[in-house]
Amino acid sequence: MKTRRSFAGAAVVAVVAGAAGAGCYGPLKLTPSDHATVLSEQRLRAEHPATRGPYEVRRLFYGSGTDRRRPEYRDSVAIVTETVDASKLVSLGATAKERNGYWGFTPKEFPINGRAWYPEGEPRDGRLFPLVLIVHGNHDMKDFSDPGYGYLGELLASRGFVFASVDMNFINGSIRNENDGRGWFLLKHIDAFKRFAADESTPFFGKIDFERIALIGHSRGGEAVGHAAAFNRLARYPDDASLEFGFHHGIRGIIAIAPVDGQYLPTGRLVPVENVNYMVFHGSHDGDVTSFHGLRLYNRLSFTDGGDYFKTAIYMYRANHGQWNTVWGDKDNGPRSARRLDLRGLIDGEAQREFGEIYISAFLETVLRDNPDYAPMFRDHRAIGGWLPETMYITQFESSSFRPLATFEEDIDVTSGTAHGVTLRGDSLGVWREELLDLRSRNRPTTSSSQESNALRLGWNNRVAGGEDDLGTPASYAVSLPPGLGAEWGLSTASRLDLQLGAVEGRPGPRRPEGEEDDPSAAGGDDGETGRGEDDPDASDSEAEDPDGDDPIDLSIVVTDEAGASASVRLSDYGPIRRPLETVVRRRNDADSFDHQWELVLQSFSIPLADLVEANSAFDPARPREIRLLFDQTPAGTVVVDDIGFSESWPGG
Repeated sequence: MKTRRSFAGAAVVAVVAGAAGAGCYGPLKLTPSDHATVLSEQRLRAEHPATRGPYEVRRLFYGSGTDRRRPEYRDSVAIVTETVDASKLVSLGATAKERNGYWGFTPKEFPINGRAWYPEGEPRDGRLFPLVLIVHGNHDMKDFSDPGYGYLGELLASRGFVFASVDMNFINGSIRNENDGRGWFLLKHIDAFKRFAADESTPFFGKIDFERIALIGHSRGGEAVGHAAAFNRLARYPDDASLEFGFHHGIRGIIAIAPVDGQYLPTGRLVPVENVNYMVFHGSHDGDVTSFHGLRLYNRLSFTDGGDYFKTAIYMYRANHGQWNTVWGDKDNGPRSARRLDLRGLIDGEAQREFGEIYISAFLETVLRDNPDYAPMFRDHRAIGGWLPETMYITQFESSSFRPLATFEEDIDVTSGTAHGVTLRGDSLGVWREELLDLRSRNRPTTSSSQESNALRLGWNNRVAGGEDDLGTPASYAVSLPPGLGAEWGLSTASRLDLQLGAVEGRPGPRRPEGEEDDPSAAGGDDGETGRGEDDPDASDSEAEDPDGDDPIDLSIVVTDEAGASASVRLSDYGPIRRPLETVVRRRNDADSFDHQWELVLQSFSIPLADLVEANSAFDPARPREIRLLFDQTPAGTVVVDDIGFSESWPGG
C-alpha cells in the first residue's frame, strides 16, 4: 500500500509492507518542515531545468576507427583520434594478457573513444557552447557502460551544451587503483576536443568555450572527476614525476554521482581539490557504493583564491546505484542482484534519472552560464518541491563566502571555536561532545569509514526527574563572538547564519531536581542517553521508556547583538530536521555488512539575518555577540551539529 503526503509542493511516498524483515518499508518519519511553506525568497521562479531546449540535437562518434569490440568506434566514427599512452597510470596486473587479447591493445595505446551530442547550428545567445564530459564507473567491461547517459546527452545538447560520454570500458572489470587513470583520461578527452574545435572539417569548429567546462563522473568516475580537477592544476603526475601534465583547462565545475572515494591515494593521502564548483548526489538504497562517500570530498574541498564558488550534496531516499545509467539499471550487484539486494523499495528508474536531469542541468546553467535563477535549490531542495520525484531528500550547501565560527576540527577543546576569540558553552545539556562523523560502511578495507569531518553532539532533557510534567529552563548551546567580529566581517542584512544539523535517536535521562547532585550516568548509559542511540541502533526503545522518541525535533535559534537585543527564529522553518532514514539494502538484512542500517547525513540550514531583523527591529545584524541553539521546542532529544558560521548572499540564492 502506498500513502502520499505532500511537503512544499512535492510529495513524499511512504511504502508500507507486511513482509517480515522489510524494515525499510515502515512509515517515514515526517517533520513539520516537510509540510512548511518555503520562505518567499527561497521560492524558485525559473524555467524547469529538465525542459528540452531550443536546439535540434546532433550526434556523432569519435574514436580510433580500429576498435575490435566496438563497431561504433570502428565503422561509425566521424572524427578519428590518436591513441594515448596510459601505462604509467593503469596497470592490468595478472589479467594483462587476457585483457590485451580481448581488446586488441595495451595501456600504451589506449583509444580516445566517445559519443557526443551537440546543438545544431550557431549559439543563439552570442556565446560559445560550454563543454560537458561524463565518465562511467566500474562495470562488466563487456557490458558497455558509455551509452547509458544518452538521456543526459539529448537534454543538454538541446539546451546548448556540447556533451560527450567517454568510453573507458577497457579499464573496467577486475583491475584496481585505476581511478587516477580515469581522471587523466578525462583531461586527454578535453585535449581532443580542443583539436576538434580547431579543425574546420568538424562540426565543433570555433563553437566551444574552453573556459566553461564541467566534468561528470558516476561511481569510480565520480572519484575520477576530483582527480581530474586536481591534475588539471599540477605540472606532473604525483606517482611518477616523469609524466608531465600541463593541462590547465577551464574546468569550472565537477559533478559526482554516487562516487567512491580514496581508491587512489597519492603519497598515501586523499586527493586535495580546491577552487572548483562541486555537486554530489547519492541514493540511500545504493547496493554497490553503500555509503555516501562523496561527502568526504565535499568536506575537504576548499576555496582559497577568493573566487565565487559553491558546493552542494543531495541525499535521495530510495535511489540506488545503477539507475543513473540506463545500461546498469537496478542490478547494483550484477545479474543475481535480486537474490542479494532488496529491490522492492527502489524509486522508479525514470524518476531517479529525472532527478539527475533536474540537478545536473541546473548546476550546469549556474556554473557554466552564470545563471543565478537556480541558486536557491542548492541551498534548500524544498525550493523545487513541485519538480522533484516523490521521495525524501537531505541537502548540504556551502558557498566560498562562508566564514566559520565553529567547525569542530581544530583541537580537542570543546570550549574553543574556529575563528579567533570565539568561545563555546553549554547549559543544562545531558550530552555535549565533539566526535568524528561516521559513514555506515567502508569504501574498502584500507580506507577509513569516516566522513572526514568532526561534528558536535548535543543531547538534552528539559524534564525534571520525579515530575513527569515538570520542565526546567530549556537547555542551550551558545557560540560567543568577540566584540567587533561582525563589523570586521562586514555582516549585514544581506548576510546569512549557516549551520548543519541532524537529529539522531536517543535522549538523555531527566534532570535531577534543583539542588541534587547531577549524575548523568544514573539516568541511563555512559553518557546519560536512554532509548535507541546512534551507538546502539538496535537497542529497545519503547514509548514508555522514550515518550519523545517519535516527536519531531525542533529548536530555536536565538541571536543577541552587542547591545543586548535578541531575535529568535525556529530552525524547522529553514529545512527539515530528520532522524536518519532507515535503509535496508541487503535482502537477508545482513547487518554485519554495515555499522548501521542508516546513514547520518546532516541538513544545511541558512538563515538570512534579515529574518532576525524582521523578528526584532532593534536587532543589529552587523554586531552579533552570541548565537544560541535553544532547545525549547522539543522536551528531549539529541542532535548532531556542524559548520556554524556566516556567509554572504550567494548570487540568486
